[in-house]
Amino acid sequence: MQSRTACPTASAPEGPRPHAAGLGAELAAVVAGARRRAVRDGDRHVDTAHLLHSLLEQDPEVRSAVGGPHRLARLLGYLVQRSIGYGLRWQDSVEDSGAIAAVPRPATGDAGDWSPAAAAALHRARERARRRGGRGAEGPDLLAALVADPGSRAVEVLERAGVDARELSARVAAGSGDVPGEATRWEAGPHAPGAGPASTS
Repeated sequence: MQSRTACPTASAPEGPRPHAAGLGAELAAVVAGARRRAVRDGDRHVDTAHLLHSLLEQDPEVRSAVGGPHRLARLLGYLVQRSIGYGLRWQDSVEDSGAIAAVPRPATGDAGDWSPAAAAALHRARERARRRGGRGAEGPDLLAALVADPGSRAVEVLERAGVDARELSARVAAGSGDVPGEATRWEAGPHAPGAGPASTS
């Protein structure tokens, strides 16, 4: 484990956002919300759990896919506890299935401020949107990308809150007309089971 060093919280700079390109207006707002949450909480980078939290807050279609009001309330309640509970153990690590030597900078909004898993999820969401012929990635595209990575913090949060990520992936795929299994192609990639769990300690 790397030692934790003091690092001031930075405000997101003005100007083009590297990760906003290729996103629909609603999803761009979700990404901006995830960045603000990371900055506000003093986290060193924006990870997939930040993205999931912002997505649930802002996208009714995603909330519907997750399930009924009790399940949604439990999931949001668990996400809210991050800054005072389980999320504290994430502050000294980088969200990725492989070993990362450098501790990321505060989440100011630059490309380097995203965890490798979060950056990959955004890329995957854009790819999914292109496959379906969309002009920009939307909430379900990002949700599908998040649940496709079994080593991500987003999936850890979902399953701790009692939401089965595989079932959720299937619901998202069915709702968008994806080819069965399309949303989980990453299971053969570097974030697959057996490739090493995400660094969360």
